Amino acid sequence: MATLLEIENLKTQFFTSAGTVKAVDGISYTVDEGETVALVGESGCGKSVSALSILRLIPWPPGKIVGGHIKFGGVDLAGLSEEEIRNVRGKEISMVFQEPMTSLNPVLSIGEQISETLITHFGISMEEAMKKALALLEMVGISDPVRRLEQYPHHLSGGMRQRVMIAMALSCEPKLIIADEPTTALDVTIQAQILELMKELTKRLGVSLIIITHNLGVVARYADRVNVMYAGKIIETGTAMDIYHNPKHPYTLALLNSIPRMDLPRQAKLDPVEGQPPDLTRLDDGCSFRPRCRFATDACAKSFPDLEEVKEGHYTACFEKGQLKESMKVIV
Repeated sequence: MATLLEIENLKTQFFTSAGTVKAVDGISYTVDEGETVALVGESGCGKSVSALSILRLIPWPPGKIVGGHIKFGGVDLAGLSEEEIRNVRGKEISMVFQEPMTSLNPVLSIGEQISETLITHFGISMEEAMKKALALLEMVGISDPVRRLEQYPHHLSGGMRQRVMIAMALSCEPKLIIADEPTTALDVTIQAQILELMKELTKRLGVSLIIITHNLGVVARYADRVNVMYAGKIIETGTAMDIYHNPKHPYTLALLNSIPRMDLPRQAKLDPVEGQPPDLTRLDDGCSFRPRCRFATDACAKSFPDLEEVKEGHYTACFEKGQLKESMKVIV
């Protein structure tokens, strides 16, 4: 498959009174045509900021992309003018934001909000846009779509609002959709419906998908490749099979161990990731995970390890890969 998106050494920082926050600190990854790639990590690791950086939606002040390249279809989005990037947003790359109630405009009807994107990018009439909006609502499985076009976001449930967001994301037939925690605040049943809908639609339409999540269950079921982030860096990358069955970074292993397991006795205790995420304004030259790591050595404090290939397509940034492998039987 051809590469659709190529991110090279992307750096995004926020300049605050407390110091410079290195929210995204030199990440690199690719997304192929028709592929689903996941960005995984706990809150504050830089997942959402990296996604907003792709679309150049980082507000200045205080945030700014300070380095790297974002190549989409061979074009570096980081070098486009504001007018040029507006032609990419929504048309070539769409985004499904975390919370649809705050992403949708409360004073515009559902039909107006979907139509606005179509009119802006294709210059069609309101009547044509409404017909297209109706077809989109039907495609994402919203009941009574004719009535929904005239309703407002507060009339709809959380799951229906998220379906509207997906309809808007698909409206201009983009090549890439970025879904930032698309199931936040939804109950488990609706989460499954939304994720199945997105996977089915992207597969049928041939659209690439980036899923940003901290839910490892989502990753296991829907992602082809996984990038694990910690403190603004990608610390492990590989296929979902590699990440789940052969993790090579202590943080990845800790995330997997913190998930409740059905095959363990009911009285078995959870194994949480101890400690707190680091202060991104006070990062040193060493591995940022070492204060929470069970395998940290003196070498971890001296420099940050490079991503090294441990098998074809599977990379990890850890000095203690061998020790981790030997200890997995004890911890897992």
